[in-house]
Amino acid sequence: QVQLRESGGGSVAAGGSLRLSCAGTERTFLFYNVAWFRQVTGKEREFVAVVNWNGINTDYADSVKGRFTISRDNGQSTVYLSMSSLNPADTAIYYCAATRDWDKLTVRSQYGYWGQGTQVTVSS
Repeated sequence: QVQLRESGGGSVAAGGSLRLSCAGTERTFLFYNVAWFRQVTGKEREFVAVVNWNGINTDYADSVKGRFTISRDNGQSTVYLSMSSLNPADTAIYYCAATRDWDKLTVRSQYGYWGQGTQVTVSS
């Protein structure tokens, strides 16, 4: 079992950058694949990016490729989402999630552990 805690959200102007952090509270965090999802009120929670347990394999939603980078530091039990060239369409609550499986990683139901979310607001 693992607990996740996001931080780093905030308000930024279009074109700006933010870095989100997802901290795992258990040593077993390093065995989990970790993803970022985002959700706008009234819409489905959507996949953003995922990194495997050792940080070698990653995948991104088409909408963020080339702008967002997911990485992890297992020594710090933390996964990062570096976001640049932000635009108002990126405004959402961002959640990190963890799973031991490496399959169907864009699907919300694959993840058994979730953080509480952090708000990102991009103004035009």
